[in-house]
Amino acid sequence: MSKQRIAIIGAGPSGIAALRAFESAQRKGAQIPEVVCYEKQDDWGGQWNYNWRTGIDKYGEPVHSSMYRNLWSNGPKEALEFAEYTFDEHFGRPISSYPPREALWDYIDGRVRTSDVKDKVQFSTAVRWVQYNREDDTFTVTVENLRSKTTSSSEFDRVIVATGHFSFPNVPDIKGIETFPGALHHAHDFRGAEKLADKRVLLIGSSYSAEDIGVQAFKMGARSVTMSYRSRPQGYAWPEGMEELPGIDRIDGEMVHFSNGETRDFDAVILCTGYLHKYPFLPSDLALSSPNNIYPAGLYRGVVWQKNPKVYYLGAQDQWFTFNMFDAQAWYVRDLIMGRAKLPSAEERAAHLKQWRTRFQGLGDDADDVRFQADYIRDLIEATDYPMFDLDEVVRIFLAWKQDKKENILTYRDKPHRSVMTGTMAAEHHTTWLQELDDSLERYLSTPERAGMEEILTGGGAASPR
Repeated sequence: MSKQRIAIIGAGPSGIAALRAFESAQRKGAQIPEVVCYEKQDDWGGQWNYNWRTGIDKYGEPVHSSMYRNLWSNGPKEALEFAEYTFDEHFGRPISSYPPREALWDYIDGRVRTSDVKDKVQFSTAVRWVQYNREDDTFTVTVENLRSKTTSSSEFDRVIVATGHFSFPNVPDIKGIETFPGALHHAHDFRGAEKLADKRVLLIGSSYSAEDIGVQAFKMGARSVTMSYRSRPQGYAWPEGMEELPGIDRIDGEMVHFSNGETRDFDAVILCTGYLHKYPFLPSDLALSSPNNIYPAGLYRGVVWQKNPKVYYLGAQDQWFTFNMFDAQAWYVRDLIMGRAKLPSAEERAAHLKQWRTRFQGLGDDADDVRFQADYIRDLIEATDYPMFDLDEVVRIFLAWKQDKKENILTYRDKPHRSVMTGTMAAEHHTTWLQELDDSLERYLSTPERAGMEEILTGGGAASPR
């Protein structure tokens, strides 16, 4: 029998998890399939691979990353830590619980930096089409090398979709929005809050993008920050200068009319209205179409495409857990592909999917969601050799994080948490988040003494925070 060929689409955290899963099995002496990973960016890291460009990249492709300058993790690193590669192992000392983007990219990269898995990735290569061949039960994957502008096709036995689902903006119609004369764009194209200094800013949306861009704008000196919610407010104790208002009736030039009858004038509007599950390289019978939720319909155990169980999705859920959940999924998918785990019949898969979907649909608040996702990850890990970790303790960290945000939305990033993998208590960053204006890895890892000297030499940073 010929060796299986596996196509991985995307080399962000999910795609890297798949590569690492196969590498882990190979290190333990197993014969693994031939694996080819396609990544349209010049380097791996997915969303964490920051790009200053918006809209279209240098190859004329849609920009993938939604990262922006001065983005710091908005959740504790202790909740996303890899079970088989810890922050202690990577950095060699405790770091704070909320690292900036450069530090998190370095951590993702570090786990596989010394391995040969990068040799399996074809960078600057966009997948144009995946065609299932019913006659011989294979897939034809057509790709374009964006550097050489050459197109080629290859045959694969299975396909892992690891492109994520936070790259194609959901842009709603709003009455009168075409009359707004100020800066207007989606959060996907937001690259920094410095330009919002002294501006009246409206964020349309009430999820994490609106929350984080809102506090970034406040931090960088916006004159006012207003967030408009559709169903319910975020409800934090916002500082003076930040507020929440209900949905928008219409926009008339600079003036925005809200559904409660109030009006405000704005200089900038940012649409924090979410993202679409969109897979332009897949035919409709292979493409997931779902709202952003923690258990999408059509995926057995959250990863196996029910209509064709040789197609797998990693990271397709809305996410509380992130990196370690992608690992749990990747290890399970690897074991299905390698025959270590048995794939149930279509009927059994449908029954399992219905059972989990029913539980998902009965969830109440965020705490229920977190516990549900922890149970989901536990179910996957128990089926593989991925190291089990204290998921209940991670749930506790998540709930403590939510309480910290409730107490003070501007200071929760200054709180330390303890690693469930090593027991290490996080360090306190040398500068509070509200005062820290440099998100570089060098600055982040500098000592308190050196950080203080840098502030003296630079006059306190690039801008004057609140």
